[in-house]
Amino acid sequence: MKKAEQSEATRTALLQAACELFTERGYADTATEDIAQRAGVTRGALYYQFRDKAGLFYAVLEGISLGTNEKVASAIQSDQGEQGDLWDQIVRAGVEAYLDACMDPAVQRIGLIEAPAVLGWEEKRELDRKYGISLISSVLQELMDAGLIAPQPVEPLAHLVLNAVLEAAMYIARADDIPAARKEMGASLERLLDGMRVKG
Repeated sequence: MKKAEQSEATRTALLQAACELFTERGYADTATEDIAQRAGVTRGALYYQFRDKAGLFYAVLEGISLGTNEKVASAIQSDQGEQGDLWDQIVRAGVEAYLDACMDPAVQRIGLIEAPAVLGWEEKRELDRKYGISLISSVLQELMDAGLIAPQPVEPLAHLVLNAVLEAAMYIARADDIPAARKEMGASLERLLDGMRVKG
């Protein structure tokens, strides 16, 4: 195996091990030695790949954010290949895909509960904006172009929608009955977004 391939394999193993341990134990109760041991590498290899445990956490979170974004985009694109109401194909498909992704324990523990404390609120918000705003903006623009939402500045509306879906996800992650919260919040979020739709 070439050096670059070995380095990539080490990085992948560390990210997977860290994701598992951060999900199981949380950030504070996960030691770098445990991550390295689970990944089958040395602590030196961990610190070669990442500046510190916080840097590793950020990389794990970024991977989760990217994966969630890709699932939502894929669900929207897949539904747009079907015949039917464009609003349902874009909005309902996107909401369902996002909330389904938020049922993943890693998304809940790392992305929603641990991230603000580990990274700080501003850095967490910047990551949310990086992966959420562009997708939401493009979806909103498509809905405006189709006449389903009244023409208006896209970016402010995208920020409002992003915060609504993040709050929905947090509600689900902190609920005692997660499946019930998922169902209730899905219905509430769809009603909220339906209020933006041009009637008639």
